[in-house]
Amino acid sequence: MPALGGKTPLEAANTPHMDSLIREGSAGLMDIIGPGITVGTDTGHLALFDQDVKYNYYRRGPMEAAGVGIFLNPGEVALRCNFATVDSDFCVLDRRAGRIRDEAKALAYSLDGLDIAEGVNVVFRSATEHRAVLLLTGEELSEDISDSDPGDGFVEQKVLEVTPQSDHSHARRTADLVNRFIQRSHLILQEHPVNKQRRERGKPPGNIVLTRGAGIKREYSQIGEKRGLRVACVSGECTVLGLARLSGMTTIVTDGMTGNLDTNLRVKASMVLDALRGHDLVYLHLKGCDVAGHDKQPQLKRWFIEQTDEMIGQILEEVSVWGKPYFVFAGDHSTLCELGEHSGDPVPVFMTGPGVSADDVKTYGEGPCAMGRLGRLLCREFLMAVFDCIQERSRR
Repeated sequence: MPALGGKTPLEAANTPHMDSLIREGSAGLMDIIGPGITVGTDTGHLALFDQDVKYNYYRRGPMEAAGVGIFLNPGEVALRCNFATVDSDFCVLDRRAGRIRDEAKALAYSLDGLDIAEGVNVVFRSATEHRAVLLLTGEELSEDISDSDPGDGFVEQKVLEVTPQSDHSHARRTADLVNRFIQRSHLILQEHPVNKQRRERGKPPGNIVLTRGAGIKREYSQIGEKRGLRVACVSGECTVLGLARLSGMTTIVTDGMTGNLDTNLRVKASMVLDALRGHDLVYLHLKGCDVAGHDKQPQLKRWFIEQTDEMIGQILEEVSVWGKPYFVFAGDHSTLCELGEHSGDPVPVFMTGPGVSADDVKTYGEGPCAMGRLGRLLCREFLMAVFDCIQERSRR
């Protein structure tokens, strides 16, 4: 970024604790699926949680549903949703309704149980900030439908009509049901007291629901079971929590974990330390870098990385009395501040701990990690190296 002297936010950040760790370990660059392939939080975490992304197709709706405690039964369809802002022509002005947060639960409550057709039950729950979950229960439902969300790259485009993606009558019926839900959601939300208050305060109203990622019940590989490990996940973001639950991980979330830049990092550190007492592997998820990237805020991204480094220092201070654990650093995808979108760039990774050889990399960043002994590798290859170290230690 020009604003950071030609460096990335990670390279520009002051990260003494992460740098001290990387000097003792092995670094590299990791492609989630393959070079140049852009992935989302869902696909990225599927890969990080050791799911077979290449040969299995997973949709985000059921993941988000699991994140709010809804586990699908056969025949049900779940969709991931955003509260968004549209004008009178249904042109999307803000896909996230100003990252609406506290008021989202009240908006979601007004849509829960909405009557859209005889024999079809609607469950609607708020998730992380502007996100929500739509669950459809009934006969003759299908996941083979398109999204109504035009996506980040198409701001100020009209809400898309949901269309069937197969010739089956169930797909046509489900597409019609979702379109009906979206239209009725707009009528209800447009006049909702929460949105009237937001307009008065100059904030964008969450006056429509955008849908995507329709999916049905699927089986997931259990990461701990097949590795013989007790695995936990500390996160404040529903997609990640849902995937962790579906992957058989213990999930840990508490007040103060927001899935945003204002998440309580000290609380997260404490939860990690508590989880380590009863688990072999703890995955700590931080969303703030992604948020700052989407909002095109490189300085803010650098700041959050520096706050994260302070949190790492807190963890290091506590675990030093336990012996030497493994530390593994990675990302589920890259998010470019310049574009405000995910990209196919590799993410910098490193691992350190007993038996891990040190290379010549001295600081954590994209450029330095490119020179590490791990080279450029795929996520599944990186995981194999991580699990090999953990299991080798347990055998000693």
